[in-house]
Parts: sequence; C-alpha cells; structure tokens
Amino acid sequence: MHNVLHIEWTIISRTPPRPILACSHCGDTRPYRSSGRIRLNANGKRLDAWLIYKCTSCDGTWNRTIFERQSVRSLDPAVIEAMQASTPSFVARLEFDIQALRAAAGRIEDDAHVEVHRRIVSSGVEWQRIEISLRLPAPAGIRLDRLLATELGLSRSRLQYLFETGEIAATPERKDMLRKATRDGTVIYLNLRDETERMNVGQMARGG
Repeated sequence: MHNVLHIEWTIISRTPPRPILACSHCGDTRPYRSSGRIRLNANGKRLDAWLIYKCTSCDGTWNRTIFERQSVRSLDPAVIEAMQASTPSFVARLEFDIQALRAAAGRIEDDAHVEVHRRIVSSGVEWQRIEISLRLPAPAGIRLDRLLATELGLSRSRLQYLFETGEIAATPERKDMLRKATRDGTVIYLNLRDETERMNVGQMARGG
C-alpha cells in the first residue's frame, strides 16, 4: 500500500534470561546462568528432569524442574533422547521460556540482549502508517515493551499511552502483551497522529 511503511524485524537473542536466587554458598542474592545440561533421574517407569543452573559468582547449582514423576510412556522418545543428550536446541527452548522460568524462580533478569535485523518490505512515497512484522527464529527472553522502547526511541510510559489511545496496536492481541515476552509472528501497527513523532519513529524502525 502506498501509505504504509512495512518493515520486518528479525530478532536474535544472544543471552537467555537469568534467575535471581539466594546462593547458599555466597550468602547473597546472585544471578544464575544455565549450564546447558539437563539431569534425568529414573524412578521405576517414571522420570524426573531438571535444567541445571550455576551461580555466576561461585558455580553453586540450582536445579530448575522441567517435570517430576512423569510416566516414560507419556513422553515422546525424541524428547527423552534430546534431554539425555542435552541437545542445544531443546535446552534453548527451556532457557528462553521466560514465563516458565519466572514461575520457577520468582525473580529473573528479563533484559536479554538481542540483535535486531531489519528488512524494508515496502515503503510508500508518502507513508502515513507503519507496520512492523516480528520474526523470531528462536525464542527470546525480551519483553515486548522493552524491545519497542529500545528500538523505536520511545519511553515505556509513552508506549503504554499510545496503546491505550489506539495509536499503536498489535496482532495477535493478548492481555498485557506489552509486559509479555516477544513472540514470533506478532505484527505492530503504528498510526501516530503527531507527524514529527511519526517520522522519528519511522526512522528508528528502519534502523536510525
């Protein structure tokens, strides 16, 4: 369309979110990093599984539960094999599952560092609206409001206001989506009334 600036962002996360836990060895609260290793324990025909994390200061460990007392028959053999081998792609899905990590640890660092690769899909000569399609080849731990604030040069309070007034919308729509982890396939629609803000945001969306 002639009046739309359409940009695709491909988001590559470099660091998974980290739990913040009380370390019994350090005697203080520390961030923990994933070891990349899954531990399995067989108890008859049932399995327990944990992802092992290590304190960033002393290497003290924390076992994040994946499941407990799970029937072996209920599990896909490919999943069991991936856990036994601690397959990097399988581990990454667990590491970047920000909601599950928060449920297990309570407090986490959700300021994952990401790279954003931009591609202009179409650009009308006199565009009035902006569409940003988000592509995530792998999960990322960054919240949507943090991503948009950083990449568009807007404060989080301004983002919230623009969502509330309908000048920014997104699909698929989710409750409190600004506070949720960024998801593949999300499309951001910006119909900003202020021309100066619209041009500045458009420039930032394209990469400054």
